[in-house]
Amino acid sequence: MSEQYELKAEARERVGKGSARQLRRNGKVPAVIYGDKQPPISIALPYKELFLKIHSGGFRTTVATIDVDGKKIQVLPKDYQLDPVRDYPVHVDFLRVSEKSVVQVNIPVHFTNEEAAPGIKRGGVLNIVRHEIEFTAPANAIPDFIEIDLTGKQLGDSIHISAISLPKGVTSVIQDRDFTIATIAAPAGLKSEEGAATEEAETEEKEGE
Repeated sequence: MSEQYELKAEARERVGKGSARQLRRNGKVPAVIYGDKQPPISIALPYKELFLKIHSGGFRTTVATIDVDGKKIQVLPKDYQLDPVRDYPVHVDFLRVSEKSVVQVNIPVHFTNEEAAPGIKRGGVLNIVRHEIEFTAPANAIPDFIEIDLTGKQLGDSIHISAISLPKGVTSVIQDRDFTIATIAAPAGLKSEEGAATEEAETEEKEGE
């Protein structure tokens, strides 16, 4: 779990596209805090600090404290929009949370020990089906990532959610099926060789008959 941090913000009275453009010209990013059965609050955040937090990793899995004109609010970033050309933040949505909050959050998947996977040593390819998985987790204990150990994985093996050891309190949102996270796929050359060997064996069997 990443270390929590604090951002200073200003409450903004005016909303709308014109106001948002003016904020960005002044080095600020418009944002909204919502949830917890309270009215939403429109705020403005300093561009530089926010940019660094978004691009340093773990932004959407780390609880932050936002100081809005002296009032401190715990939040979890839920979504953000980046400029499609220059990649700078143009808007952020924050969800109010507390120590007892349980949230749904997308957590990235990290794979370890590829060198200890016989299937990959043979030239197999790690085919990642899900780079992120949606989990339910305590807001104050969201893991930065879910680690999957590839030790011993062979060609053709599939890694399902049921095989993953999850931290306490963390559960998959999808409960109705044992979905696949990744597979070890055979390389194209090996597939061709196996296909040719199978075809040859079938031909020999027919000739023997």
